[in-house]
Amino acid sequence: MSTSTTASVSTHILDTSVGRPAEAVAVRLAARSGRDAAWQALGGSATDADGRCKDLPALPEGTSHVRLDFEVEPYFLKKQADAQQDAPANRDSGAGVFFPEVAITFAVQPGEHYHVPLLLNPFGYSVYRGS
Repeated sequence: MSTSTTASVSTHILDTSVGRPAEAVAVRLAARSGRDAAWQALGGSATDADGRCKDLPALPEGTSHVRLDFEVEPYFLKKQADAQQDAPANRDSGAGVFFPEVAITFAVQPGEHYHVPLLLNPFGYSVYRGS
């Protein structure tokens, strides 16, 4: 059992539509110290070539809730542009991105580590507490 007074958070993103990590997705981290407390923006990072954020800010002591905000629209727009460049005859109608961002909020306990993977595709997503 850990004796730390804070929780820690990590995440990664897998694009399930291609079975590969989602690179260069901006991730912002916020925390609060109670259900009714105001959110405190802590900073952020971006996913690396393996889809992982290895340098998210530390959580302050007393954190009870965490929010991860994933800016997925630029990732999908770049992916759409790359696909159109490779095969211009198959251009989409330009409908845009269905989920331009994904916000995940979860409760934490001091001393615990929370790894929260995001499984992402153009029309849906799933998250879970990993290890």
